[in-house]
Amino acid sequence: MAMTITDETKPSDIETGLRQHAGPRVMTSVEDLRACVDTHLGVSDWMTVEQSSIDTFAEVTRDQQWIHIDPIRAEGGPFGATVAHGMLTLSLCSSLLWEVAVVEGMGPAINYGLNKVRFPAPLLVGSRVRMHVSVAEVTDIKHGVEVVYHLTYETQGETKPPCVADLVFRYYA
Repeated sequence: MAMTITDETKPSDIETGLRQHAGPRVMTSVEDLRACVDTHLGVSDWMTVEQSSIDTFAEVTRDQQWIHIDPIRAEGGPFGATVAHGMLTLSLCSSLLWEVAVVEGMGPAINYGLNKVRFPAPLLVGSRVRMHVSVAEVTDIKHGVEVVYHLTYETQGETKPPCVADLVFRYYA
């Protein structure tokens, strides 16, 4: 899928102290992960949501509702334009997470699933979106740890996020 990534920041980034990262935060141990609980790890780069990406996602998932793939009909719909599927927005979480933080020096990392997912606002075609990441919890499991990342997506110029989710990864020693 063709999503455009840019390095621009919005003016409020300077006011809030949230700046684009120079690279992902690297954690190399369970202790590093534990030290990050209740910590904002950072924010991904901006991505522009393009109609071609929405169309490709619709084709792959066979979710071809007009609000996603028919720009002319969507102009008269509730949002005035096509919108990305909520699941498309959510599916960006792993790649955006890796822009913000990576765990190295451990065994396999397994995407264990999601605890909570909500789509509070639509993500319109042409919008710019990025993801804020914090560590909500780190729990011991057999041969490793389970980490819950709290993800809040941000649409440039909007107050409500298009997606909020708790993503669960398991890291094995």
